Amino acid sequence: MKEDENNVILGVRVQPRSSKNEVCGVFKDEIKIKLTSPPINGEANEGLREFLSDILDISKGQIEIISGHRSKSKLIKIKNFKKEGIYNLLRGY
Repeated sequence: MKEDENNVILGVRVQPRSSKNEVCGVFKDEIKIKLTSPPINGEANEGLREFLSDILDISKGQIEIISGHRSKSKLIKIKNFKKEGIYNLLRGY
């Protein structure tokens, strides 16, 4: 995880077609997230943005997938956000 003045860059490992949306903890250097969305036509990417916006209480527009659009491993840029918010999300995982 990296942070510049107003943004957080975050590595995420996505497991699509799960039984529920949930944060599973840390997998290597990435946060593992299970999603119910299938990896078809960008549905898992959109599901990831929706899930992150819900649990971080931010707009979907603040979440940008920088790389890994067709991969389980993705780099996510969260605009106007601090890494403390990510740490709060991971407490208990």
